[in-house]
Amino acid sequence: MWAYLFLDKTRLPKSISWLFILFFLSEATPATRELTEKSGYDQPQLPPDSLTTGSFSVITYNIAGLPQFICSAATPRKESISAIGRLLNRFDIAHVQEDFNYNQYLYNTGNTHPFRTPTKGAVMTGDGLNTLSKFPVKQLRRIAWTDCTGADCFTPKGFTYTRIEISPNRFIDFYNVHANAYNHPRAALARRRNMEQLSAYIRLHSTGNAVIVMGDLNGRYSFGQDNVDWLLKENGLADPWIGLHCKNQLPVRSDAIPASEILSLTDSCETIDKILFRSSPFIQLKPAAYTLEKAMFTNAKGLPLSDHHPVSARFEWKITNDVIAYD
Repeated sequence: MWAYLFLDKTRLPKSISWLFILFFLSEATPATRELTEKSGYDQPQLPPDSLTTGSFSVITYNIAGLPQFICSAATPRKESISAIGRLLNRFDIAHVQEDFNYNQYLYNTGNTHPFRTPTKGAVMTGDGLNTLSKFPVKQLRRIAWTDCTGADCFTPKGFTYTRIEISPNRFIDFYNVHANAYNHPRAALARRRNMEQLSAYIRLHSTGNAVIVMGDLNGRYSFGQDNVDWLLKENGLADPWIGLHCKNQLPVRSDAIPASEILSLTDSCETIDKILFRSSPFIQLKPAAYTLEKAMFTNAKGLPLSDHHPVSARFEWKITNDVIAYD
């Protein structure tokens, strides 16, 4: 992260100057506008309409794609993000955050997902949110937050909405989220409002639909100034970490500021990177696995490829009311 640029008011002008330098000197992939399918790739055929059950794996990963000299990740960004792109091939659907300045290395150095959202651009112009999928991505909408604080206001952070076709004419609404960072009162208030904005969008656009929300929520059930638990209740969402590792019990809330170290976590610890889901009257989703991917995404020296660990899940799905929902 780039928090150190904003430690006091005397550094603000210098911070703004750095951001303008980044805008002109970044190594970013130019923004593209259309949903892309990987050329030269033999796209897998979707199963026949009669198929009513299946499974898929998902992963969400903040890949720390800020320019090298302001990125807090310990490993070189080009090489690390190239490796991330290849490792993501093991998962059917991936959400990435902070995919700013090295998208070409994520997409073009061994990644094989046939359906990938176009990058919106580098830091300051892009939101850093992208989806890589082995299933067709039929829609893409990018929504910026209406509330932010500090450095988060220098990029159009927010969330994306996509409809992913897991079987012919059967869709799940996917939301890729990167919420406001930091835990001081103003930042936490902006993040609560982020969750309210996301919730309102889900209620408006995903009523009656199966939904999966994945991303860097920067919030915790255990932090008294966050409202992630409210997001679940308002939208009928569940968390596979809570169900599979916590016996369906949310962590105890506290007003104490959470520890900033997130690389020492295990499956038994709450992380700010989350996977949430709900079924619909037509598609039943059941989580079969949840993993904090601490070991897979490291380099030859054992160092993490980002300043976050990704989290993954595997879902089993079943058609419960065989009504075809055309896109």
